[in-house]
Amino acid sequence: MNKIVEGILNNDINMIDKARRENPQLPNEREQGLTAVYYAAKYGNLEVNRFMIEKTMSKLNMLDDKKRSVLFYAVEGGDLEVCKYYVERVGHSPLTCDIDGITAFEYAKQLGKEDIVKYFEEYCGFKYEEGYKNPIRRGFFPDPSIVRVGEDYYMVNSSFVYFPCIPISHSKDLVNWQVIGHAITNPDWAELEGLDGGRGYWAPDISYYKGRFYICATYRNNDNEKLVRRQMVTSSEKPEGPYDKPVFIDVDGIDPSIFNDDDGNRYMVLNRGASIFRLSEDAKERVSDVTLLYYGDNKKASEGPHILKKDGWYYLFQAEGGTGVNHMISVSRSRELYGIYEPCPFNPVMTYKELHSPYIRRCGHGKPVMTPDGRWFIVYLCGRLLDEKYTVLGRETCLDELVWTPGTDGDGGWSIINKGRGASAFAKYPLKKHTLKDNTDEDFDGKEIPSVWYSLRGRNEDTFKIENSRLIIKGGKEELDSTDCGSVLLRRQESFDFTAEAEGEIYPAEGGSGGLTCYYDENSFFTFGIKKEEGKTYVEVWEKIGYNKKLSCREEISGTGFTFKIITKGLKRSLFINGRSVYTIEDTSYLSDEGVELPKRFTGAMVGMYCTGEGSKAEFERFKITAEP
Repeated sequence: MNKIVEGILNNDINMIDKARRENPQLPNEREQGLTAVYYAAKYGNLEVNRFMIEKTMSKLNMLDDKKRSVLFYAVEGGDLEVCKYYVERVGHSPLTCDIDGITAFEYAKQLGKEDIVKYFEEYCGFKYEEGYKNPIRRGFFPDPSIVRVGEDYYMVNSSFVYFPCIPISHSKDLVNWQVIGHAITNPDWAELEGLDGGRGYWAPDISYYKGRFYICATYRNNDNEKLVRRQMVTSSEKPEGPYDKPVFIDVDGIDPSIFNDDDGNRYMVLNRGASIFRLSEDAKERVSDVTLLYYGDNKKASEGPHILKKDGWYYLFQAEGGTGVNHMISVSRSRELYGIYEPCPFNPVMTYKELHSPYIRRCGHGKPVMTPDGRWFIVYLCGRLLDEKYTVLGRETCLDELVWTPGTDGDGGWSIINKGRGASAFAKYPLKKHTLKDNTDEDFDGKEIPSVWYSLRGRNEDTFKIENSRLIIKGGKEELDSTDCGSVLLRRQESFDFTAEAEGEIYPAEGGSGGLTCYYDENSFFTFGIKKEEGKTYVEVWEKIGYNKKLSCREEISGTGFTFKIITKGLKRSLFINGRSVYTIEDTSYLSDEGVELPKRFTGAMVGMYCTGEGSKAEFERFKITAEP
């Protein structure tokens, strides 16, 4: 055993001192994966810990295999004074989290260390029950934009080729959200037919002007089209809609937002960098040339620009660095809208910080909002990696507080997000908690398809019907690997571990199939269904991984009524039919942004029901998802 560790376990400072003098590097050698200071935090008294920190060469920026700091081990040890020392003198925050998103604050609560919990509450300024977890919108909710009207908050997110297009969510407290509508609900207006996965509606923005809500977004066409990128605008008197028929402005660029200045002029801001042009009063037309305001502070992949005016300054928020681990938010400002923008000295004001939040990465693309009492918060894009590699859930939405440095001599100050520590995993509720139950209908008792369900590239009324409390999907001739396949209904995967169950009857025509699917795009999915071929009925599992498609499992089966179950544990998916195990897919990493080397992988894993083959029919009584905590 490492002599320093032995000294720690015996609370023998003389033994520790002798060992570190003989070998000054010994404190940082690992014993069963941990350096000596971890043992001190868990087993040593305050004097031992002070000696280790102040008299040895112990490194304090090292993390264990779960990305936990020594504070977690002090919590395990249960010595309040040791915990205080690591917080107040060493500087470890109780709000720093591990790779699973658990903070030292929450860990103390899990272990029942109530005296430490009470101390953490005092230090952090809020009780445990007053905390919320990031991300606030889990699963495929990328590129958030937000607006407040009165005491209500509205947010939109990208939808790409899914229909209805651009979900609109509502909240009273900035944490709990409910989808209340969509910007495009008429399939004839969507113009999604034939688009490749990852195209469609990108990075929407929502704003409010003279009693109307405006939503704009980039319409991203296929690469082989003459006009690849256009800007869509629609509006409504009600936040939930219905929204007007979209108009398209033929200006190249992505990630548009609308800025309404004090003088009544209206503008659209979009990339390249942050470029701007003036809009007509109804925001349907461009009425000026496009001008570059500022390319960005980082100079890489500047996008997602938003302008707000505060204290006589125009503040420009931009996403930069690309949407991978180096994603970030930078800020610049100018006294004049078309003036010279200077970068914030604290840039990037948001990006991934491993020591503080190894759980939440890809932090960028955000828009601030002010509460009625004058405080500021920002919603922004993030991603959580499974096995340190795969963004299976897609890009999600986080929330953190934004504060402004004090302004002097007309200086409006600069913005700082979450004290510069990157994303928070656990933070104080910004407003009084106001829970809104999201639509998680398990059955189909209503007259319309519940809003949690999305179809691909539009929706044919003849394909989906609800009759006698059953969802009926009529099979089409195209398979799921075709951009013309429209007989699929999907919902977001919101947890790494979950169970999906469905009950129904499958009536496949010759060559047709119906059942469940776990889906990313037309190049990444698997189907778990019932197929008819040469008069026989089979249960089959097909996997599409990039350009390769393979039959992974096939066995003959009888009957028409089936209970499907998919148990997901990370990348592993175990498939059951009528209570019997059929097949296990050990690796579904292809259901992630990084899992297949193809372009424009910006969405996230979905799960749902499908039916293919002309003359085929699938009837589902119930579909239930149970997520693991």
